[in-house]
Amino acid sequence: MNTVFILLNIVIMLALIGILFYMQKKHVSFSKRVFTGLGLGILLGAFLQIAYQPGSEIVSTTTDWFNIVGRGYVSLLMMIVIPLIMVSIIQSIINLEKSSDLGKMSAWIIGILVATAMVAAVVGIGAASIFNLDASQIEAGQAENERGMALEERLGTVSDLTIPQQILSFIPSNPFLDMTGARATSTIAVVIFSIIVGIAVLGVRRKQPEQAEVFVNWMNAIYAIVMRIVTLILRLTPFGILGLMANTVANTNVAGILELGKFVGASYVALLAMFIIHLIVVGLFGLNPLTFLRKVLPVLGFAFTSRSSAGTIPLNIQAQKNSLGVDQGIANMSASFGATIGQNGCAGIYPAMLAVMIAPSQGIDPLSPGFIIQLILIIGIASFGIAGVGGGATFAALIVLSSMNLPVALAGLLISVEPLIDMGRTALNVNGAMLSGTLTSKIMNKLNIKTFNNPEAIERETSL
Repeated sequence: MNTVFILLNIVIMLALIGILFYMQKKHVSFSKRVFTGLGLGILLGAFLQIAYQPGSEIVSTTTDWFNIVGRGYVSLLMMIVIPLIMVSIIQSIINLEKSSDLGKMSAWIIGILVATAMVAAVVGIGAASIFNLDASQIEAGQAENERGMALEERLGTVSDLTIPQQILSFIPSNPFLDMTGARATSTIAVVIFSIIVGIAVLGVRRKQPEQAEVFVNWMNAIYAIVMRIVTLILRLTPFGILGLMANTVANTNVAGILELGKFVGASYVALLAMFIIHLIVVGLFGLNPLTFLRKVLPVLGFAFTSRSSAGTIPLNIQAQKNSLGVDQGIANMSASFGATIGQNGCAGIYPAMLAVMIAPSQGIDPLSPGFIIQLILIIGIASFGIAGVGGGATFAALIVLSSMNLPVALAGLLISVEPLIDMGRTALNVNGAMLSGTLTSKIMNKLNIKTFNNPEAIERETSL
């Protein structure tokens, strides 16, 4: 009998895929197809929650099949991330009018990412205080206790790394190993290697222009092929979001959300507040915040469902260049750096909220100026070095809490709502990366204002 229900669920999924495919054939806009996929995924996941017992064999097997659509799409994106980063950054550098622009570009991008992460920390502190969050009010079950012990075990490997050691881990000792994504810092290492290659080409161009020209032609050809692959993969975005969202909703722990609803609510209030701050900053730079929001929404929709900043890099770069009018080189670097540095959600808001929640259990006043200043500074530093220990909210929490001499095991109490909160955190991380690219491009007078203000520019990525 279970097999019949599983087959029925798969047929429903295929029918929904057919709807999205029909919309694509009718040339319905990309953003509409993305949000249709998101809505259909929510409905399908809710159906599985209601029709079957969550965690049952039917739901487990069904979502396993759905993963072919959802997780398969994420895997395709991850497949192209490293080649895209490499060829994009190298091509961007060899096309720079002035080599000095590279340093300015990198400094502005990283500076904006880290600065906004520190602002996000303030927002997280405020949200935790307003909602009066206290870790001692949360009851710990077996899963939470096991999670807490696992975090304490991992703390040893994290706390052993100093900030200089984390920064040192960015440097690629074996770039070919990093191209496989073998290390936690592989993305940053590939970025650094690509920058070095690009700078080397600029040097060769001055002394041996013929050889440089051969390399440039070769790189341009590879870039064209890689971008064509990206185009083919991005066409699958609505289908991927459908599968990802269906599985997320189907496997959501409703009981856990109800029990920790206060923390979930506070988290999303903080995330929404930080989104609004991003839009205010866009307005302060003379750009229309609503135009920015409308053009980044399809990217944020995928980030929300996939919970992968790295997997969103291809879509991020395309949207910055084609929809927002960001300079190609700046778009490449901001998307790459933003996937691991200065993550507003994971490295800013989340550890700040945990620190404020846990502090009272140690007899510490979380609203004392000394505690707040120390927390913001540590988050600022950790948001830059977080990639040195693998990235992500868990490691950010480990570094910040241990640096503040707070117990990390209490972070395990939130295991049941982690996936739900992580969706919003990832969307904010990606929005921060796109913000840094847009602002840097505007500061360096490389933003195509005509493209930014063009309402039809949002569709160019879909006529892919």
